[in-house]
Amino acid sequence: ESFFATLKEEMIYRRAWPTRHELEMEVFSFIEGFYNPLRRHSRLGNLSPAAYEHQLTTQTEVSG
Repeated sequence: ESFFATLKEEMIYRRAWPTRHELEMEVFSFIEGFYNPLRRHSRLGNLSPAAYEHQLTTQTEVSG
């Protein structure tokens, strides 16, 4: 529920969309470019996927 509330507030209600295709492309960009990489996940120790991957990369470089 909070995902859809955020999506509507941050994107859909802020402007008019001339075509459905344009809106679909913007929703995809929002999900893949902001929401998925930056939101925190409890399974990743409350880190975002980007932060978790950076942490893993840093650990691998130090130990390797």
